[in-house]
Amino acid sequence: MHTKRIIPCLDIKNGRTVKGINFVGLRDAGDPVDLAEIYAKNGADELVFLDISATEERRKTLAQLVLKIAERINIPFTVGGGISSIEDVALLLNSGADKVSINSAAVKNPQLITQIAQRFGNQCVVVAIDAKEVNGQWKVHLVGGKVPTEIDLFDWAKQVEELGAGEILFTSMNNDGTKNGFANRALAQLSELVNIPVIASGGAGNLRHFADTFTLGKSDAALAASVFHFKEIEIPDLKAYLKEQNIPVRC
Repeated sequence: MHTKRIIPCLDIKNGRTVKGINFVGLRDAGDPVDLAEIYAKNGADELVFLDISATEERRKTLAQLVLKIAERINIPFTVGGGISSIEDVALLLNSGADKVSINSAAVKNPQLITQIAQRFGNQCVVVAIDAKEVNGQWKVHLVGGKVPTEIDLFDWAKQVEELGAGEILFTSMNNDGTKNGFANRALAQLSELVNIPVIASGGAGNLRHFADTFTLGKSDAALAASVFHFKEIEIPDLKAYLKEQNIPVRC
């Protein structure tokens, strides 16, 4: 079994880390640069930064933040939010990001996945998929979960793999912020369908939830935000617990 990864996620709005429930009701969670440094020192395997209110004119602002973070940490980090062109990707990678995450832009222009993969390598492309289960069907949502589509989660996941994505970051909107556990049935189905790593997102509330997503959900990595930001779970404690459950994690 491959080593499982623990990934704190920092949702950035106006230069601050924020966290909500089911994609709404945001509250401040601290300075992203300080949080990034703490997580890197405490054993996080990677970090994800999502500029949740990104617009074109904010791209340079995010690049400056990426630069500050890159100077303070020594683990891989992924940056997403408002990325819609090769130029956006180049700017962020040159500023110190290791990977980029694209979501709405990938749905609107699927060839962007291929273009990024060909220019920078598959390992740089994380396709984030926000989906909601409605009447037993998982449907993709865009623009931070605000715009529903008729696109099926599993069809889209298979397509992004074929287009050149290196990883899929799947967030269950039903589970996000609830602390009731990850959407493990959907995650297991995804993991069996594609041959690239699947990152679980949405629903972490306790240590058991992480173990469950690695075993029941067959996830390759688990991403969480508020449980880490507000110190409900410390990463060293989480890794010690997972080792006790015979789940391979990095020291």
